[in-house]
Amino acid sequence: MIIFDDVYYRYEPEGIDALSGVSLQIRESEHLALIGPNGCGKTTLIRHLNALLLPSAGTVTIDGLRTENKKHHPEIRSLVGMVFQNPDHQIVGMTVEEDVAFGPENMRLPTAEIKQRVADALERAGIPELAGRNVETLSGGEKRLVAIAGVLAMRPRYIALDEPTAFLDPAAAKRILNVIDTLHAGGVGIIHITHNIAEAALTQRIVVLNEGGVYLDGTVKNIFAQIGMLQKIGMPLPQITGLMMGLQAAGLPVPAGIVDVDEALKQILLLTGKTKER
Repeated sequence: MIIFDDVYYRYEPEGIDALSGVSLQIRESEHLALIGPNGCGKTTLIRHLNALLLPSAGTVTIDGLRTENKKHHPEIRSLVGMVFQNPDHQIVGMTVEEDVAFGPENMRLPTAEIKQRVADALERAGIPELAGRNVETLSGGEKRLVAIAGVLAMRPRYIALDEPTAFLDPAAAKRILNVIDTLHAGGVGIIHITHNIAEAALTQRIVVLNEGGVYLDGTVKNIFAQIGMLQKIGMPLPQITGLMMGLQAAGLPVPAGIVDVDEALKQILLLTGKTKER
C-alpha cells in the first residue's frame, strides 16, 4: 500500500504551495484516476510516489518504505514506475530495444535476464515489432508505449502515468488505454492522471484534487453523483451526465439504465419524437 500522511510540498525558492495536507491510501492492484483543475497538484503528487520529490512536511510510505530515507530510493523506484506526459523526457536509447534495456542494465542484471525482461516488456506493452526501430522514427503514441515498456522492464508493482493519452488521436489513445487495462488486470497498480472524464470513468476509484488537497475521493459512481461539487471547481462533466441533465432541464423523463452516450442520444430522440424505435 502507498500511504500519504498529511503531506505538504512547497516549491522553493518560488514559495508555491503545491500540496497542502494530503492524506491518501492507494491499495495494491488498484486502478485509480487522479483528476482536478490545472495547478491542483496532480503531477506534484505522483512525483512523490518514487521519491523524485520529498515532502516539505508529512510522510510518504511505499509498501512500508519511507521516501525520506535515501537508502530506500532504489527499492522504491523499482516498486513504482513513472511514465511522464512527454515521453521524450525519459527515452534515452537510440533504438527501442536499447531504451527498454536501460533500466535493467543499471540494475546490473545478467545479460540473459536483461534480454528476457526487454522481450517481456515489449510484449506486455503490445509493441514487440518495434524492438529494432530508431526512437526518432516513432509516432507520439508509439513513444508513449516505449516509455511504458521501459518502466515494465523494471517489473514495478505500481505505475503512475501523467496524462498518457494527451494530444493523441483516438486510435492511439485507445491502444494505450487497452495496455493500461491489461496491466491492471495482471495485478499492476495504476495511478492515472487525466483531464479526460471518460477515461476516469473507466477506473475503480477517482481522487479529485483541488488547491493542493484531496477534494473528493470515491468510486466512479459516488464521484459522478456529486455533480455540484465537480462544477464548483470547474471540472467538465461526463457526456452522459450532461445529456441526462439536459433531459431533466427540458422537463423530459430520464430513462433508467442508460449506460452510454449513444443510448442517451437515442432516448432523447425518441422522447422528442425525432425518431422511432426500431
